[in-house]
Amino acid sequence: MLRCEEIKEREKWEDFLLDCEERTFLQSWNWGEFQKRMGNEVLRLGLSEGDNLRAVALVSKIKARRGKFYLIQHGPVIAEEAKKKESLSLFIEELKKIGVKEGFDFIRMNPLLGRTNENKEMLEQLGTKESPMHANAYESTWKLDITPPEDDILRDMRKTTRYLIRQCIKNQDITVEFRDDSNAALEYQKLNEEVAGRQKFVPFSEEYVKNEFESFKDGQASFIFGKYKGETAAAALVVYWSGIGFYHQAASKAKHHKLSIPYLLQWEAIKEAKRRGCSLYDFWGYVDPKESPNHPWAGPTLFKMGFGGKAYEYAKTRDFPLSGKYWLINIFEKLRKVKRGL
Repeated sequence: MLRCEEIKEREKWEDFLLDCEERTFLQSWNWGEFQKRMGNEVLRLGLSEGDNLRAVALVSKIKARRGKFYLIQHGPVIAEEAKKKESLSLFIEELKKIGVKEGFDFIRMNPLLGRTNENKEMLEQLGTKESPMHANAYESTWKLDITPPEDDILRDMRKTTRYLIRQCIKNQDITVEFRDDSNAALEYQKLNEEVAGRQKFVPFSEEYVKNEFESFKDGQASFIFGKYKGETAAAALVVYWSGIGFYHQAASKAKHHKLSIPYLLQWEAIKEAKRRGCSLYDFWGYVDPKESPNHPWAGPTLFKMGFGGKAYEYAKTRDFPLSGKYWLINIFEKLRKVKRGL
């Protein structure tokens, strides 16, 4: 019989996730530390059977102006397919009990379950509703198997992608730097804010970027800078965790776009992931460019697809209401989604 308990041992948590096929660093121990740096309380809940851990849920307590909610990004993570409904039900019941005491309005989660009718029906049976907003993370992504030799990975890329990488390598004015010093986050953020001003979007704050990097600084994250004649032209933050490389954030200057430096950065990040023993590279976020050509992610997705790989689509983000206020929040978020064109 499964029992719910708080997990306080980092090694136990990380070892469990390492054995799970579907996982991202948003359920890692360090992501919980990042949430704490951002001022959010966290709960690390686990479902155990005897001495064995069967499922985990990193729960962040978000206290926003619109309401308070429990956020489970890319989770709960469940080891056994056969116990997914029972596990999700137990997590929901535990958070319902806590939520009554703490006055929270809803639970928001997006477990990495395949986007199937069976999973949709199961989530509906548990009383969850499709969320008007995603859980600050992807619901679909593009992944690349990086176990083959580098020459094979290059061969399987789109012809144009391979050509642009090689042109960058030949250009002696282009250099690439991997950095993990404290100033790297500040340099990246300067570029990020420049891009945000040009493309009219709100970027992650300097505090967010710095705290994310610092939380994974124990060998699990690196900034990559692409420079042209010594000037930073493009940069990316890549997280290397649990045998997977995650291309999480990136920015580039418009004035150097003809040089295609982001292609070289991506290739260098993939090679670094291989050197670190990763077997998979997650490009972090995907929309079908044919189905949604006007979506803000359509262009970046075409860029990612050029490196090879395939799409993975997961169940939509789900909400479980805990108070009547949730329905007002739901309406507000639907209106905001329309305004943002998502």
